[in-house]
Amino acid sequence: MNIVKFQDFIELIKEGTTGSPAVVAERLGISERLVYYYVSVLKKEFKAPIAYCRKQQTYYFTEEGKIDLKWQNPKKQNEF
Repeated sequence: MNIVKFQDFIELIKEGTTGSPAVVAERLGISERLVYYYVSVLKKEFKAPIAYCRKQQTYYFTEEGKIDLKWQNPKKQNEF
């Protein structure tokens, strides 16, 4: 899995601008099948409340929340 493209997909979901699975696949330069895989990972591994709106043709999160895929060092966070 390309983490950068996965993060880009998450950002498009947050913005509500993914488009259909075929459109977002083209935008990200991935297969439509991989889009469905990304959705599956978000639902199963991250427990993200994600849905698809057929009228607006976009994926969206049904609840407020945050997915953070960045490494964080707790010791460095406390440094000023």
